[in-house]
Amino acid sequence: MFYREAGDFSTTYEQDSQTFPIRFDRYRYYVVLLIAFAVVPFLINDYWVNAVFLPFLIYAIAAIGLNILVGYCGQVSLGTGGFMAVGAYAVYKLMTAFPDVNIFFHVIGAGIVTAGVCVLFGLPSLRIKGFYLAVATLAAQFFLVWLFNRVPWFYNYSASGQISAPERTLFGIPVTGAETAPWAAYLFCLVFTVFSALIARNLTRGMAGRKWMAIRDMDIAAEIIGVNPMKAKLTAFATSGFFVGLAGALFFAVYLGAVEVGEVFGINKSFLVLFMVIIGGLGSIFGSFAGAAFLVLLPVLLKNILVSGLGWPTDLAAHLEFIIVGAMIVIFLIAEPHGLAQLWRIAKEKLRLWPFPH
Repeated sequence: MFYREAGDFSTTYEQDSQTFPIRFDRYRYYVVLLIAFAVVPFLINDYWVNAVFLPFLIYAIAAIGLNILVGYCGQVSLGTGGFMAVGAYAVYKLMTAFPDVNIFFHVIGAGIVTAGVCVLFGLPSLRIKGFYLAVATLAAQFFLVWLFNRVPWFYNYSASGQISAPERTLFGIPVTGAETAPWAAYLFCLVFTVFSALIARNLTRGMAGRKWMAIRDMDIAAEIIGVNPMKAKLTAFATSGFFVGLAGALFFAVYLGAVEVGEVFGINKSFLVLFMVIIGGLGSIFGSFAGAAFLVLLPVLLKNILVSGLGWPTDLAAHLEFIIVGAMIVIFLIAEPHGLAQLWRIAKEKLRLWPFPH
């Protein structure tokens, strides 16, 4: 009644292989995009943009990137914070070195630079995997943070060691700097998020995604049937690094405006994005969005309900957030390893069969 596929058929291979082959799903996503682009910008204010929408959109891109590497290719990574720092410092250097180039291309360039750095640190994955690869990427996290702190060239020899985003415009509208309107920053990040999700979904449903999943399931069997492990792993690292670099560039240039690498892109950032992927669901683009939404909205809800509404101390609400996130991770790892995405799939299946029992 609510969710049916009756009468929904394809007459060409192009229709059968499109991103959303079911008409109901396709229309639903069109409605969501219409609301996101045409309605939300007129309703949001500065608080909603900075507390909810910008963190959600940027973390969703980072979670998509990490999910490609961990969920689809099975390569464990704990260096997401360091790779986001690469994107942030890359876009800063590009913005200061080429001030006349459009900020849109600076962000994409930062993603490309991060992809190259990710491939470099992904080389150990050709020889090691599992826990040892996690340790190697963790070493990359600490090395990158140390590098950006110790080499003055990266922060243009600033006395404070901090980087600040110069003001840049897109079609004459400021998108970085103090003069940026909330709706402009939101739409700028939304465009990158939508295109990142579409690219990632098509990649994971195509030849590259099948190779990644073959490596994830059993790399020896994948090599026997003709998958090149080196090419598959390094392309996963490159693709993941590109999306994570985009997230780092947007996090610095549009969201924060000024960062100090040790405080903003430390190991906590790597674990935060990893928790988003675990809670949202490994191997799912929708799960990346669900995990990002959960971990962005949770502290906002606790602050507004417990602190502002019930008068709880701020530190108690923060500790409760840690307890809830930790409990959710344990529950999902034990009861539902595929996270919120699997719960959503089960709900859709029940809607398809309602009111008949499953």
